[in-house]
Amino acid sequence: MDLSLPLVGDKDGDCGSQKPMVELQWYHVAIASVLILVNGALSIALGLKLEKRLFISATRCVVQLTIMGMVLQTIFDANNPIFVILMALLLITLGTNEAVFNVSKRRHIYMFPSVLVSMGCSCLIIGTFGTRLAMGVDPLRSPKEFIPALGMLLGNTMTAISLGLDQCLSQLSENKEKIELYLSMGATRWEACRPIAVEAMRRAMLPTINQMSIIGLISIPGMMTGQLIAGASVMNAAKSQIIIMYLISGAAAFGTLSSVMICLRVCFDSSDRLRPERIIKTQSIIPKSVRDFGPRASTALANILCGCCPSQRSSKGSPSQSPSATPPPSSPPSPPRSQTQSPSHDGQNGHGNEAQKRKGQGQNGGEGEAEPTETTPLVRSR
Repeated sequence: MDLSLPLVGDKDGDCGSQKPMVELQWYHVAIASVLILVNGALSIALGLKLEKRLFISATRCVVQLTIMGMVLQTIFDANNPIFVILMALLLITLGTNEAVFNVSKRRHIYMFPSVLVSMGCSCLIIGTFGTRLAMGVDPLRSPKEFIPALGMLLGNTMTAISLGLDQCLSQLSENKEKIELYLSMGATRWEACRPIAVEAMRRAMLPTINQMSIIGLISIPGMMTGQLIAGASVMNAAKSQIIIMYLISGAAAFGTLSSVMICLRVCFDSSDRLRPERIIKTQSIIPKSVRDFGPRASTALANILCGCCPSQRSSKGSPSQSPSATPPPSSPPSPPRSQTQSPSHDGQNGHGNEAQKRKGQGQNGGEGEAEPTETTPLVRSR
């Protein structure tokens, strides 16, 4: 039984004779980048202050997609199941880090391993099921179908898990008095937290449901568009997109459900007591220096392209360092120190008459001797 995809111009979607897809070059990308320059000019003209972020995001887009293309091309050419598994594990780890540390505002103490297991199991099982049974291809021997499908599953499941856990942890933090009231009246943790779990699941599934309701009516999805550009039949591209949407809904539901259940289990102890101290703020496991390397490199490249040479920056930075390098004037504080130390020293040796004479001279003197009168209360307070 041949389960291969129909060719261009088959019965399902008679597209006729089509020209081969244009092989894109880097100058095509340069032509499209003119729009980024236009957006930057508009930001400068309108005072939006988005030109720096726009340039950094555009640079990261080029670098990240280029690296991803090189890695995927190596995996596709090798056609090795080990490379496919390693790539799948890498995508799951990166998706878990993004969902736990960069998207969620709160997290519990075991959130990273729980989300890693939930996302990995749901996406791997449903992705393997979908590509093997629904699409009719071997996931380990067909990385061109399995890895893109897994990437779409991970992206949507990551969003669903982040929304569900954020809703769950927010409700546990804000309504802890209400939950403790239910627990004091004899309710179990599942009975007290059932409304929270239901609301978390509802919020997590809403984006997927809304996307399925408008797909094909208002927007043409990316996978279908890519297959049409590549020359696939229209009906075959539509069927593939329907399968992917159903797989996304299943992976998002199972991943969010398991993550929320683990969250409710961790935030309570064995005696069904709420433990709000187990809910902490997010902090990425990737070092800040590594995470900031890309933005810093993009900023340095932008400065070089704008003509900000290192010599000019050093020359501009030298005047700013000169005031800090010069020591503060020590002449004004020196008279009070000598005068405050001398009365205290004289007071210790019993020479009070000399201190009174200095006080009288400060009161009867001119403007140049006004400083001792200001330091006199400090001497008395000591």
